[in-house]
Amino acid sequence: MTTTTSRPRTPSLLGADPLRTALRLDAVVSGANGLAYLAAAPLLADLLGVPAGALRGLGGFLLVFAAGVALVAAGRPVRAGAVEVVVGGNLLWTAGSVAAVVAGRFDLTTAGTVWVLLQAAVVAGFAALQLATLRTR
Repeated sequence: MTTTTSRPRTPSLLGADPLRTALRLDAVVSGANGLAYLAAAPLLADLLGVPAGALRGLGGFLLVFAAGVALVAAGRPVRAGAVEVVVGGNLLWTAGSVAAVVAGRFDLTTAGTVWVLLQAAVVAGFAALQLATLRTR
């Protein structure tokens, strides 16, 4: 008689499929930021110190990125290579954000500096979460 054992499923704050949930959350947050940058560019330009045109460009990019991440999350199954591309994109965004602050790329206000570094930390968190949940598969 042969018995098989499987690794017990542990409850997760991210639900039954933590990788898919992490990707969906990334898509929602990226999409919301993209919409905000597009819709409120003139208001955010003054608050953050980033030109409205740059915010619109970033907003458009974020909407495309969010759509791509949503497609990866919708895959059956979620493809590891596609997740790695998302993680790479998130890490590039994080590095670019920090570099923009350090290099003085924009005339950021204090709020702008805090915002850029905060969103860089959130995006780095998404990358770490996605990579960690990918490795548990």
